[in-house]
Amino acid sequence: MPPSAPQTPVTALFLHGLDSSTRGTKGQWLRQHFPAVQMHDYHGELDQRMAQLEDEAADTGNLILIGSSFGGLMATCFALRHPERCRRLILLAPALNFSGYQPPIVPVGVPTLLVIGTDDTVCPPNLVLPQARATFCALEVRLEKDDHMLHRTFPTLDWPHLLT
Repeated sequence: MPPSAPQTPVTALFLHGLDSSTRGTKGQWLRQHFPAVQMHDYHGELDQRMAQLEDEAADTGNLILIGSSFGGLMATCFALRHPERCRRLILLAPALNFSGYQPPIVPVGVPTLLVIGTDDTVCPPNLVLPQARATFCALEVRLEKDDHMLHRTFPTLDWPHLLT
């Protein structure tokens, strides 16, 4: 039997929201429970944040991107540019309702879990879900009784499975 090719290690990155940081609730929780998840503070407009993400992820593939709100928009934009480098996206109330975001002509096949609250008034499901369905062809949606912060839902996700 021929030797198998070495597995590329998985790199998980947490992308925080617009008015948040790695010191927010989700960042602290991930740091405490899954310290291998990498995180950086992003600043500026979307294009500036994307340039920071591109620099930070320059030499990595097999990425699991965890994007919260605006970080979910960033994860989506990154996956559209580099689908071959993304193993999975975990989008938490992603800001796909951000003005200027347009789904691709052909949906990407990156496996994506989208978790959104029924009571989200920042990124309402009725605006976000059509964008997500037009963006991803391997999309799993979890519509939860929660708000934009997803504080009730976030810790209950199957993180050990999602991060492998």
